[in-house]
This record gives sequence, structure tokens and C-alpha cells, in this order.
Amino acid sequence: MYREYQERLVEKLNQTEITFEGSSPAEFEIGMNRLVALFTDVKRNGGRLFFAGNGGSAAIASHMTVDFMKNGGMKTYSLHDPAVLSCISNDYGYEFVFSKQIEFLAEEKDLFVAISSGGRSENMIHAIGAAKRKHVSVVTFTGFSANNPIRKMGDLNVYVPIEHYGIVESIHNLMLQQVADVLLERDGVSM
Repeated sequence: MYREYQERLVEKLNQTEITFEGSSPAEFEIGMNRLVALFTDVKRNGGRLFFAGNGGSAAIASHMTVDFMKNGGMKTYSLHDPAVLSCISNDYGYEFVFSKQIEFLAEEKDLFVAISSGGRSENMIHAIGAAKRKHVSVVTFTGFSANNPIRKMGDLNVYVPIEHYGIVESIHNLMLQQVADVLLERDGVSM
């Protein structure tokens, strides 16, 4: 039973699709190189990383906010401050809880990392739209249905082809962690 889970996770990691600029899925190595290059450009240009997600994806977003700051030497911002979430939810509605923050804070040299296992969260769709209107780069991490709307909304998109929260979230976390580790190993911490 445990070995089967591990094998399924590795199988789905190998089947994970990375697309950019309307491309067909890239080979994993090429896709990861593009992902690292995107984060590197933001770092070198003094841009900030904005992370958001719901539920387990919110936990990944918060974790990565810390790791990219501490280990990646980047300026990071989590869109999950409780007071901000409750204020925006109350004043504008939960579907705008992330987009309003992007509108208020993000600039053209920044990167928005949208993590949504199912790829259908209204608040994430609005946030991606707000980022695009501000000419902020977007990376999406989704899973579940191949037809989820968020899957192709980013400048670079990571899609895990399985309807299983644990596996999708584990792969999202693993890939983001790998990018942070590459930055740490290549650059050291330099804030």
C-alpha cells in the first residue's frame, strides 16, 4: 500500500506538464530551467514574489514565502495575513481576497505564484487577472481536470494530471522547493 502510493507519486511527477507561452508541454529539464530562469530574473531585477493559494495550497504558499526569502534571498510576500484577508473578504468579498492585494501592491517586475490544486478557485482566477492587468508575470500550479481554467492562465504553467489532493500538493511543494534550493545552491543567501 505505501509503496504503491510512492510509485503513483513518482509516476505523476514524471507526467507533470510544464508549459509556457502556449507551448506544448516541455521536457521536465527544460521546463524547470525556464521556471528557475523566471525566478532568477525577478531576483536580479529586485522584484518581489507574491504567493497565494487556498487550503493546503495556502500552506504551500506560506511555506514557500519563507523559503524563497530565507534560502532564495528574494523579496517575498504572502497574501495570507489574517487581518488583510478578513478586511478584504468583508469589504469586497472572498472572491477578490487576493486580486485586491495584487492591485494594491504588485508592480511590473514582480511575479505572482498562483497555487490551486483544482484550478477553479474564483479568487485565484481574479488574482491572475489582476496580475495580468498590472503586467506582473504569473506562474500557475494546478492539478485535477485537464480543463481547469487556471491551467493555461500563467506565463508558465505547471499541471499535475491526477485528481488527488495529496499527490498534487506534494508535487507542487516539491517543485517549488527544488527551485528555492537551486537558488540557494547557486547564489547562497544574499538579501
